[in-house]
Amino acid sequence: MSRYHLRRREREIADPAVLRGLISTGRYAAVALCRGGEPYVVTMNYGFDEGRSALYFHCALEGLKLEFIRANSRACATIVHDLGYRHGECDHAYRSVVLRGAIAIVDDDDERVHGLGVLIDHQEAQPGPVRERTIPGGRIAKPVGILRFDIEEMAGKEGG
Repeated sequence: MSRYHLRRREREIADPAVLRGLISTGRYAAVALCRGGEPYVVTMNYGFDEGRSALYFHCALEGLKLEFIRANSRACATIVHDLGYRHGECDHAYRSVVLRGAIAIVDDDDERVHGLGVLIDHQEAQPGPVRERTIPGGRIAKPVGILRFDIEEMAGKEGG
């Protein structure tokens, strides 16, 4: 499923359902971008659209991450479930998933509404009031950028 090579195979999470579960319950992703030889990592909260195998992010309408995306749409992201440091053992318990794919700035108004809705549903315990305030009448209330990360590969690992 992935070209990511684990040195310690016993730590691999290979089951796609478990990997999707980690994505579904995560709250933020560190997204790595590259422009020329210059790397850039940004951490953002997201919404997971399992049917489209995509993450949606919201952002400002201009800024450094958009410049990087316009220069190179290839991206890598990591979602980590921190299960805590194990004192006295010099060890840390975690589960993580590494995603590879393409990231795009969403221009289509219908998809922008969809993406923001996915993000709200993913992040909010009670999304209804936030959706009503943020997407009244099916239109985004304030100017906001929407990004879509299309997942092409995923690899998981656990430790501790």
